[in-house]
Amino acid sequence: MKPWKKWLAVLLTGCMMLFAAGCGGQGSGSKSIVFVSHDDVTQGFQGMLYTALETQAQALGYSLENTNATMDANKQIDQMNEVIAKKPGAIILLPVEANALKPSVEKANEAGVPVIITNRDLTGGKTAQVHSDEEQAGRMQGEYMAKHLPQGAKIVYFLGDSTQASAQLRWQGFKAACLDKRPDVELLAMTDAGWSHTEALKDMTLWLKLFPQIDGVASGNDDMALGALDAMKAAGRFDSHVVICGVDAGDAALKAVAAGEMSQTIKQDADTSVTTIMDLIQKMMKDGQTTDDEKVPFIEITKDNVSQFLK
Repeated sequence: MKPWKKWLAVLLTGCMMLFAAGCGGQGSGSKSIVFVSHDDVTQGFQGMLYTALETQAQALGYSLENTNATMDANKQIDQMNEVIAKKPGAIILLPVEANALKPSVEKANEAGVPVIITNRDLTGGKTAQVHSDEEQAGRMQGEYMAKHLPQGAKIVYFLGDSTQASAQLRWQGFKAACLDKRPDVELLAMTDAGWSHTEALKDMTLWLKLFPQIDGVASGNDDMALGALDAMKAAGRFDSHVVICGVDAGDAALKAVAAGEMSQTIKQDADTSVTTIMDLIQKMMKDGQTTDDEKVPFIEITKDNVSQFLK
């Protein structure tokens, strides 16, 4: 080999090594973000999260797309495989099932694609997390009900999806703050209504036939609380003295609180969550995957302060 060719080969090898070292532990360099959602992004808290994310991502010059797993873990695994193959700058994952999505996150880790988990839990893999203290939401509901329920009150509770830690933690917080502090309050019934307005309406319709007295409705989210409210209205059993509490502070719930139909909703702060998520994404696009764990506080909303949150 001629001397100049040897020097060229050395130079090219050195450049390749420098390029590889510069890329080690970091993402693809893409400014794309994929929001891998468990469900329709027009619904519930994940809808509020996605809307806020769209606004902030656009302002920062990131492209954003989303997938909808329709609560099907196998579908979400396939979506994750497709997303990872595209090597986006980051993935925001709302897992359908904590255990089922663990291998997908590990695959993203191996591919150098940063992953942030929010709104749901995951059992493994390296991720950053942005979430709220779910037990705090239940405690806020329990404290409100313990203060406002009459002596000897009878209540019902809508759990949400009982396989998810968020549903169980909200229930635990509620039980500790209300039922454990107020032994005179009787829990008539409790059900897993899957976070669904339709399921809660159906269950509440049955309970209204079974129980002549219901003084309170506590719910793991607003959709179920509003389903119970609609059932009470349809049965002619709605009374402004019934204490109805939800979580999420969606538009319909805020209007119901302002109208005196719901007593309380707990705001899971989508805007603050997204600001935290975007800060982490920018950090990880520069330095690679982190395991930061960021907590976003819940906010209690009642008729006293609902005007601050109405659009």
